Amino acid sequence: MLPQLIKENGVFNLYVDGKPYIALAGEIHNSSSSDLDYMKQKVWPNLRGLHLNTVILPVYWELLEPKEGEFDFHIVDGIIEQAREENVRLVLLWFGLWKNGKSTYVPSWVKKDYKTYFRASYRNKETSDTISPLCEKAVNADASAFRQLMSHLKKIDGDQHTVIMVQVENEVGFLGSDRDYSDIANCEFNLPIPSEVKAAYERSGTWKEAFAGEAPEYFMAYHYARAVERIAKAGSDVYPIPMFVNAWLEQHPWNPGSYPSGGPIAKVMKMWKAVAPTICLYALDIYLSNFAEICEEYTAGNDNPLFIPEARRDIVSATNVFYAIGKHDALCFAPFGVEDFLDPSADVGAGVDLSILMALNIDSSGFNIKGTGTYLARSYELIGNMMGIIQKYRGTGKMTGFLQDQDRGCILSFSNYDLKISYTHRQEGKPISGGLVIELSRDKFILAGIGFNIEFLPKSGESSKVGYIRVEEGTFVHDKWIRGRVLNGDEASYRLGIGSNPGAICVEMYKYE
Repeated sequence: MLPQLIKENGVFNLYVDGKPYIALAGEIHNSSSSDLDYMKQKVWPNLRGLHLNTVILPVYWELLEPKEGEFDFHIVDGIIEQAREENVRLVLLWFGLWKNGKSTYVPSWVKKDYKTYFRASYRNKETSDTISPLCEKAVNADASAFRQLMSHLKKIDGDQHTVIMVQVENEVGFLGSDRDYSDIANCEFNLPIPSEVKAAYERSGTWKEAFAGEAPEYFMAYHYARAVERIAKAGSDVYPIPMFVNAWLEQHPWNPGSYPSGGPIAKVMKMWKAVAPTICLYALDIYLSNFAEICEEYTAGNDNPLFIPEARRDIVSATNVFYAIGKHDALCFAPFGVEDFLDPSADVGAGVDLSILMALNIDSSGFNIKGTGTYLARSYELIGNMMGIIQKYRGTGKMTGFLQDQDRGCILSFSNYDLKISYTHRQEGKPISGGLVIELSRDKFILAGIGFNIEFLPKSGESSKVGYIRVEEGTFVHDKWIRGRVLNGDEASYRLGIGSNPGAICVEMYKYE
């Protein structure tokens, strides 16, 4: 049974070997998987203590097809063999025509033949280092290589499913301009919008007439989606495991080109869905600080599961994973550059060029790894051992999440009680507050997370009082609750909650007059 993404009873489930799967993952650095010895010596040893079940890593067109029509799969084969030895699944990132808005991973024979594989142009006709999505021959060449990759994966992994998903390209879009101003793009821009766009948006006319000031970005979204669909379908036709794309998020200064114009951000997701049906989900890379807001934007009204293949590297990730899974039923959470987290030789900015972060408009605080590995490992271990109960309550309305923002806490409403959450004060070197809550029954709850205190309240308008029957510290081992201390007296009456280390408590309540 192939891995597949299915929507059931209003919630998306990723099935691997016939069972629901949530990826507690990490994405490694861009170049790490280009060398098998480097993976053995520098990557896998530093991943073993993180309690990952999934590793996200690139596969490179330039190494796969060094000469046109000649393919070399030894790195792909070696990576899959190593993953099996480590007992983890893989999500592959196809670094083909586009990576972070540029075409740096195409083979040399593509780079050198810039007449055939023409570049997108800026408004002043200056040529970019991004191959235009309107270049049919480039798209065909990428699709052919991707088809070879997927055919090979079917041959070597079709019965074991070490590789469970593939991301097609990486953060596509055109940087530095709102659209491609090459001659062919200018001609296409002045034509009537395609029929599928007309049907999806119920508009007509040229791109400018249909989308006014947003026309350049929507034009690029259409052509990138069209190109990615051809590439993805070429691979899916031979080996149809789930395929997705990821987005470099819209951000300050909020004009297309400062982020890759045409990429699958939330506002053009409708375009992508209309044009690229092979793509099963739209993932988001979150390096910004407003994590909860971004998760809400990408899931609300978009009929899109939350899947995060790249997240900040700082200590907040240890908390954000609880919120993403509890509140939004996330299918994947993966901080970037995870091989650094438990590497004793790594410094807080390991592998990161601050000038690159500035160019990408990313706050350097998101790449401070101090303390991240220790806390993230504890979070992943806890969540991994309660995955069965999480799967049971996904999409039921009985599980939710919370995350510290500018407020001091929040109120969560359940069947028989309201739950007051109070966040602990932020401390340097400690994760922010957050977690998830599961309502096991009308009177019994599991809470897991970091840095918060709780108080159960009667429902609004009720005159009854509430009391604790039992409060247990504990953890899960293979989905079985293993209790620790039973809290009572002062320890159950005042500031009941979870401290700065990832933890869990089980609480049973009752009401009385």
